[in-house]
This record gives sequence, structure tokens and C-alpha cells, in this order.
Amino acid sequence: MTSLPMLVDSHCHLDFEDFASELDEVVARARRAGVVRMVTIGTRVRRFDKVLAIAQRFDEVYCTVGTHPHQAGEETDITAEDLMAIAEAHPEVVGIGECGLDYHYDSSPRADQAAGFRAHIEASRRTGLPVIVHSRAADEDTWKILEECHAEGPFTGVMHCFSSGRELAMRAVDLGFYISLSGIVAFKKSEDLRSIVADLPADRLLVETDAPYLAPPPYRGKRNEPAYVVHTHAVVAETQGLTVAASAEQTTRNFFKLFSKVPPPADLALDAA
Repeated sequence: MTSLPMLVDSHCHLDFEDFASELDEVVARARRAGVVRMVTIGTRVRRFDKVLAIAQRFDEVYCTVGTHPHQAGEETDITAEDLMAIAEAHPEVVGIGECGLDYHYDSSPRADQAAGFRAHIEASRRTGLPVIVHSRAADEDTWKILEECHAEGPFTGVMHCFSSGRELAMRAVDLGFYISLSGIVAFKKSEDLRSIVADLPADRLLVETDAPYLAPPPYRGKRNEPAYVVHTHAVVAETQGLTVAASAEQTTRNFFKLFSKVPPPADLALDAA
């Protein structure tokens, strides 16, 4: 029997109510699809306990701590020290965020989004954990903050659910960041995004679901879940001109390089890369 490619869902939201009634089955389906690790992402620090409980419940699941830009106005009192203290207290926490700028919805004041973004970056720098960046309709300001903060000291991270412009992608890669692709890359209308992905270095790519959102074909319009990362990955592999097996090996290695706090499966020889 042919073994499945080893994949990772680098960004999902398993604490959302969409999964409450069948979380065990959702994780089991991911396992059967070859998804060996999942990172469930924090969006509100004050609800971190829900994210942590899921990471503690399943061996394959890890988590992050952070405030989404939509909620930045609700958590203006959260400091870099607060994020650091939580991350350092819990081995399940493997990243900082998601944080960043969202000018599409502008759910929080832009000044609050920027301040929160900078605090998350400081926590990332000081803990050595990657920062998970959300950027929508805010390419220039996102880059400005990344560049200014990087000048103060290096940090690493990922542009999650990337659907921005070519310039931000290339600048982020030059800064040492990774680019994570969601189901958006598989949408028919995403030719421009696929043209960017084709030109990105394979050793800087990750795959994710952003579940329960953005399900790729053939599940578009339905609730997304970690098992469906298989379909997103297949499009990334084709776009890069790689076999599914070669691309899966690469993106999985990339994940464990960035999220270095996550223990890899015993049969993944990272030193062979």
C-alpha cells in the first residue's frame, strides 16, 4: 500500500464553534489524510484557555497565543510581556499571533492594530518563536512595520493565508519569512496569486487551511477542516512544478524549521534536508 505524503496544517482555528460538535472526528480525519501536525491559532489572548485545552487534548495539535487585528481594539492592554509569559509557561505554545493589519474590514482602529502588531513582534523576537502575520489590504503598512521592527533586531515568522501582492511576498522572503498558502491558491480566480507562488523559493512555503474558512475545491463553500490541506497542497505542488511527494516533503520540513518548538514525527529525518 502506498503511504500518504506527510503534511502539516500550519494554521487552523479548532477552538471555533464550527468544530465543537465533532472535534475528535475532525482530528481523526486529518490523521487519516496524512496530516501529522496542526497548529490551532490564538485570536484573543483572553480566550487562550480554549486554544490551549485543544492543544493539550490532542498529541498532533499545538497552538499559538495572540490577538487578531479584528480584536486589537478589545485587547489594547495586552503587552509583549504578557504574550511572553504565556508562551514560556506552556510547551504547547509554538508561535506568537496571529496579529497584523486588516484594512479590508477595519474591525479595530488602525492605530490599535499597529500597536498590537508591534507588541507581538517584540514577543516573537524575545522568545525566538515565529510571529504569525495577518495582512489584508495593508501591504505597505505591513511591510513598514516589519522592516522597522527588524531593524531593531531579527525575528522570524510567516505571512499566513497569503493573498497580497508580489512585492510584499518577495520582501517578506528577503526578510527571512515564510509564505503560507491557504485554499485561496486553489480558487479559479487566483491566477495572480499562483503566478507569485510559482516564483517563490520552495524552501519558504507552507500550507494551511485557516479552517473553518476558505475551503479549497472540491469543498469550496463548505466548512473547511485540516484534512482538506491535502487539496491546497496539491495545487501548490503543481504551481511550483514539483511532484506531490517532493512538495509535501519540502513544505513539511519548512514547517519544522520555522516552528522549531514542535517535535517532528520520529520517521521524519530533518537532518537529511
